[in-house]
Order: sequence, then C-alpha cells, then structure tokens
Amino acid sequence: MPAVGTRHLCSVAAALVLAVTAPATTATASTGSAPGTGLREVLFVGNNWDGTADVLRSSGDYAKVGRIDVVPDRAERMAEINADPIKWIYFMAIRHSVGEGHDQFADDMYATPDGTSVVVSRPSFADVVSIDLSDGGVNWRFRVSGYRADHMAASPDGTRVAVSASTSNTVHVLDIAGGRELGRFATGDKPHENIFGADGRYLYNMSIGEVNTAADAPWLDWTKGDRHITVVDAATYRPVRIVDMRERLDAIGLRDFSDAVRPAVFSPDGSKLYFQVSFFNGFFEYDLADDRITRTKTLPKNPATSDDRTTFVNDSRHHGLSMKPDGSKLCVAGTMDDYATVVDRATLREGPLVPAVKPYWATVSGDGRDCVVSESGADRVTAIDFATGEKRLSVPVGDHPQRVRLGHVPADWTGPGV
Repeated sequence: MPAVGTRHLCSVAAALVLAVTAPATTATASTGSAPGTGLREVLFVGNNWDGTADVLRSSGDYAKVGRIDVVPDRAERMAEINADPIKWIYFMAIRHSVGEGHDQFADDMYATPDGTSVVVSRPSFADVVSIDLSDGGVNWRFRVSGYRADHMAASPDGTRVAVSASTSNTVHVLDIAGGRELGRFATGDKPHENIFGADGRYLYNMSIGEVNTAADAPWLDWTKGDRHITVVDAATYRPVRIVDMRERLDAIGLRDFSDAVRPAVFSPDGSKLYFQVSFFNGFFEYDLADDRITRTKTLPKNPATSDDRTTFVNDSRHHGLSMKPDGSKLCVAGTMDDYATVVDRATLREGPLVPAVKPYWATVSGDGRDCVVSESGADRVTAIDFATGEKRLSVPVGDHPQRVRLGHVPADWTGPGV
C-alpha cells in the first residue's frame, strides 16, 4: 500500500491502474425490471426541510406513489438535543448556516435492494436511519461521528451505504440491512459527495471545506481548508489515492478557481470525471489516466444573479450534475442562476436554458430518457428530455427537495400503513 501522507497522487502508476480498473458508478437505463419479484422502480425525492420523502414513478408522468415521514422519532431526537448543550449548539448552527434558517432532516436516501426499507441521512440529527416502508417505523439508527450527516452513496450491489460525517472529516460505511458499521476512513475537511466505482472496488469521497464563512474572495481561498478527493479500497477502506485539484487547476492557469469538488459524475467507461466546484457557473472534465483537467465548460450567467460570492448558497453557484446512460449528454443544475440545461458531451455545447428555481440536484430517470432536477426553491421536480433539452413536465413535492434517487418499493405500495 503506497503512503498517503501527501496531498499529491500516490504515483502515475496508481493513477493508471485506477483509471483502467475502477470506472465509477453512473446512471444506467432501466429496463423496467426489478431486482426481485413484486417490486416497482420509483424515484425517492428527499424534502430536506419537511422531513419527508415523496415517492414518484421513475419515468413517464412521474406521478406520486406515496410519501414517507423520515423523522418519525422527531420528539425523541429533539429531547436528546435539548438535554445536551453541545448537541443543541450544533443543531442551531446547522439551522442558521447550511440550513438557511431551517432544520435539515432529509439529505440523502437509498432504498434497500429488497424494497422493504429506505435509508436516510439526517443532517440535523447527525444520523442515518432505516425507515420501514410497510409501517413507517425506524428499523435501525446509526449516529455518525461529530454533529452532522451529509451525502451518501450505495454500493453497486446495494448492500452497503457510505455516509459523510461532515464535522468529523470521516466517512462511515454501513451494512444497509442492519446498520452495522463495516468500516470508516478519514477525508479532507468537510466530506461531501461519495461515489462507489461501478465494480465496487473503490469508493471516492470529495471534501469541500468550509462553505459557511464570508471569506469567499479568491485570495482567501486558503482559509476554506484541506479539500481533495480521497479514493479508498472499498474492501479495506484504506486510502489508495489522493487527488488535489488545486495543482491541476493551477496548471491550466485557473488559480482563482476553488478546488472544492462538488457534485461529480464519471463517464460510462470511468476514464473521465466531470465535476463542479464552488462559485463556478460551469464544470470541468478530468482525465484520470493523464491526471489532468482536459476541458473547462463555462455556462451562461443569469443577469439577475449577483456575482457577490457571499450571496451563493453554501458557496455553490451550480450544484447538480448527471449523465445520460450512453454518455452522450450531461445535465447541469445551475443553482444560483435559476436554470438547468443539457450539454452535449462531445462538443460541450449547451442546449436550451430551462428555467428552474434554485435547482439543487440532477439525476436520471429510470428509463434513461430524462434528466430529473429538484427545484428546491419551488418545491417541485422537473423532467428535461435529454434528446431535445426541453422541459417535459414538473411535479409538486415537499419543502425544499434536494437529493433524488432511484430505488424500488413493493409493486402495490402506496405509503406506510397507519
């Protein structure tokens, strides 16, 4: 195992090995079949400020199937917080900083492979819980280290889930069925996005540093902390590679750009990483084998959006990125610029700018035909046709939708029983 006490690449050889052997998870087109009998594919939409998740059809008309309360134990959790001054301070800090004056109850979620439960990370409660889809009760609860839970990722086989513990610079990997911790690893400051490789051999974590300070000017970027991509062996959870985008941005003359990697997606063959960074209205293409940024895409600014970085929500100008299953198109959520757009991957030419209110995430429909964007400022999700780049439809959901994930529920499921 090569040493990882440096923020640089372990070696060029390691880069080449990872590029060839570890293509990362990207969305694949649905065939309409489920991994077990009696299941139907759906989209889970996490309404972060509501503490609910809406369950929609995974394509077509995206009709609502049911709704889940992801904080059924709210009274118990609040009693614990109110009895502990330190927990209360962090709870209130989350509300008034990253929560924009609201509590954060549903950041990310994945259904279990058998469709019986959904696992949810709850930032304000600093935990991950499994909610029983039959009765809405809590199957298990895992308290993350520190005081806030964030983005998750499910392994390709659906048996494990990784969650970022953002205040302790740690990622926990849990057994999705029982909540047992299988391993953990250290990250850069404020771990955020997690992505499993398609074959399950590697797990990638992107740390974003401090996003709630007003020190947003480029010359103060160093105050944001140590931000890098940590790649670990998904069997041992030991680091195998550290990638610091600061050097790669500097190499192409972009010294004033943040190196905080936000949402990211890999090409189907795993050779390219497309990623967003703090404050930037666009994204980058990074070649894993060559270890360099190969293309930069700057997207249009909304004239109504201020260029004052301190006005961007949690340092994000654009936050949300997905890819059509065949790798031909990217879909971008232009969060602060109030639009979403489909970009041709070959030419990097954007399509129509589809108006959207504070779009926060982009995913792919079950049939692979649409990009589905959560409009956190309008409490709806919007489907955009990958082929035309035009809006197809919008569906109302709960308060401040963020993550949208594909999963399965029982075929006749319409919500937890009372």
